[in-house]
Amino acid sequence: QVQLVESGGGLVQAGGSLRLSCAASGRTFISSYAMGWFRQAPGKEREFVASINWSGGSTDYADSVKGRFTISRDNAKNTVYLQMNSLKPEDMAVYYCAVNRRYGSSRRNDFDNWGQGTQVTVSS
Repeated sequence: QVQLVESGGGLVQAGGSLRLSCAASGRTFISSYAMGWFRQAPGKEREFVASINWSGGSTDYADSVKGRFTISRDNAKNTVYLQMNSLKPEDMAVYYCAVNRRYGSSRRNDFDNWGQGTQVTVSS
């Protein structure tokens, strides 16, 4: 069982930046897993944001964040990151990381071991 803990959320003005982290806890090692980020705004479905393969050599993004967000990983630190630049009010949501069981898929059912989420608030 992979246990994931997100951090780095907060309040930022539109146009600002945040970097989210997703760390595997305890004796969990995520270096062999593809990983991903989703987000969920109030009253909306949880939606795919980005994913990265096990080595970090391949990434995938939702159209809504391409060119603004960057997913990366440091397997030595057992951590996945989401750098978010040029934030918009519509990016405001709870952000979750998860293990991607089928890299290349953006379907929620292909992700599991969800973390508890971290809130990102963007003021206009």
